[in-house]
Amino acid sequence: MRQRVLVPWEHNLTNLPEGVEGSLYSGTGEPTVDLDDVGFYVVPYGRTQRTDLMERMPNLRAVQLLTAGYEHALPRLPEGVTLCNGRGLHDASTAEHALSLILAAQRDLPHWAGHQAERRWEPHYTRSLADSRVLILGYGSIGAALDERLRPNECGITRVARTARPEEGVHGIGELHQLLPESDIVVVLTPHTSDTTGLLGARELALLPDGALVVNVSRGPVLDTTALLNEKGRLRAALDVTDPEPLPSDHPLWEAPGVFVTPHVAGGSDTFYPRARAFVDTQLRRWANNEPLANVVAG
Repeated sequence: MRQRVLVPWEHNLTNLPEGVEGSLYSGTGEPTVDLDDVGFYVVPYGRTQRTDLMERMPNLRAVQLLTAGYEHALPRLPEGVTLCNGRGLHDASTAEHALSLILAAQRDLPHWAGHQAERRWEPHYTRSLADSRVLILGYGSIGAALDERLRPNECGITRVARTARPEEGVHGIGELHQLLPESDIVVVLTPHTSDTTGLLGARELALLPDGALVVNVSRGPVLDTTALLNEKGRLRAALDVTDPEPLPSDHPLWEAPGVFVTPHVAGGSDTFYPRARAFVDTQLRRWANNEPLANVVAG
């Protein structure tokens, strides 16, 4: 049985390794290629990721996601198939969006946008990022990218990961409750797992000082939505991800005091696409040459 790769971009078809056949599937509609032939599947990036197609590929050997999160693919991953994620592809985009949310919230940009729409000129002074203490919850590659962007803003930075790395100035998750009371801003960057569901819940939010800002650019369920709403405006939030998601039009988060919402767009800026296409090219060369794949997370 011949082996074929299924990729989302024409760019990758024109850069296939010698001896590898490829077909295009952008994620819209049904693939026109015989899925029995597919040995390497690059899941299209977008709102509807067709991970269900993996179960219709009997000769599948490897799957490449273009997202850092991969929990959605695990239930459909056939036994013995290697799963790789898109770790690193979204670092710049997500860190940039997180910084934008912080600055927008600290400087009241949503408030001023509303006033511009109403042609109102009513100035007041705002908070600042400078001299604030920012806690990065989930200090991986995106956390490090955010760290680089925060440092020129003259703020303090507290780094927290699952396991402490003292040589890097990174605290372990067991210290979180001690660190929250001294934090003005918390940026959630952890993956969504059974361990991180509700990681920021009622107890953790209660430890934050009045007016603290919670920024979530990872996955909605890491932050307990009900607990946030129960704070009744004591805390502020800037959310690129929500639980539930998409956020229903009648959900109370839309009108919650101090909450600013963007529709899960942090990772998909122009920066992402050329990096993702180049990464897929490299992965396909590794696969064709029987070399170890990068970013293996399962299989």
